[in-house]
Amino acid sequence: MSMVTNTLGRYFAGRFVVAAIGVFAAIFVLLVLVDYIEMVRKTSGLVDASAIAVAETSLFRVPQLLEKMMPFCILIGAMTCYLALSRRLELVVARAAGVSAWQFIAPALASAMVLGVLATTAYNPMSANLRELSKRMEAELFGNAPGGGGVQDAAGFWINQVNSDGQAIINAARSEQQGVRLTGLTVFRFDNNDQFQERIEAQQATLEEGHWLFKSVRRYTLNNPPVDQDNFTLATSLTPAQVRNSFSTPETVSFWQLPGYIRSSESSGFATAGYRLQYHKLIALPFLLAAMVMLAASVSLRFFRFGGVQKMVLSGVGAGFLLYVLSKVTEDLSKAELMHPIASAWLPVCVGGLTGFLALLYLEDG
Repeated sequence: MSMVTNTLGRYFAGRFVVAAIGVFAAIFVLLVLVDYIEMVRKTSGLVDASAIAVAETSLFRVPQLLEKMMPFCILIGAMTCYLALSRRLELVVARAAGVSAWQFIAPALASAMVLGVLATTAYNPMSANLRELSKRMEAELFGNAPGGGGVQDAAGFWINQVNSDGQAIINAARSEQQGVRLTGLTVFRFDNNDQFQERIEAQQATLEEGHWLFKSVRRYTLNNPPVDQDNFTLATSLTPAQVRNSFSTPETVSFWQLPGYIRSSESSGFATAGYRLQYHKLIALPFLLAAMVMLAASVSLRFFRFGGVQKMVLSGVGAGFLLYVLSKVTEDLSKAELMHPIASAWLPVCVGGLTGFLALLYLEDG
């Protein structure tokens, strides 16, 4: 019996992994196509934008988007796997051999945990690095003209710095390397008496020790014509750590770098709720994927000859959507510092896991 159980366990685990990876790949292709079409629309007016560069930019942007959809990939993959097994009566044969529902759910739970660990420790750092690379490529596509060119949103990124030379207000269209490198810049400089001095437009700027280094610069003053310069330095008291804490979003920081960002943010006096939430969400991700398997199993193990499969599938999708809404509500509460990050990260896991467990307990054991 042990040999039969082990063989079936490996078979069910393999079927689940194949189904989950298949759903993941299908959504990946769909997101790449949608994002590529959007990028083609944005770059339609740029002569130097090649189709290959646009495709690479879209390809590198998608992994981080797909990371947020990973729990739904596991949910749909598990539902697809168990519905296929039920339709081919393989679950009936397994039950007839004395294998309970808990025994053929366990391999999928273990596989989901392994996938979650890989997603946290390997996929998340890779998606964060690819996102930074896509930002650099996007800056090259849209930043060929002085002042950044391309499209610049109404807000962008803002820095207000004050030193012995006066005040400088920096606006950047795009940020790379968590704010250390900026593109599409406009700088307004004022003297110590708050009198306007000049406006500076630059293609890019890099934060170095003690100053900003601007490239492809055009300077405007009130009484003189514009002046073009290849390079221009602006003194600053900001450090790379302070700029990173201001510009970086928790989603663009890899799992291994989050503890350092939390410590540096605390020492600099910045809010750490977002970083702490992201850190605990990544730790809880393997258990969230296992909870999704429990939800999927609770609505997918009904035999086809009993009917009502469509309603069970819709209820599973609805449960996944409600779990997503709950996670967004707790995330917003945590970022507003109205809920502890640990509670915000683990509450959806507990609710989803307990819901699936109780549903399976009722269906299987009465």
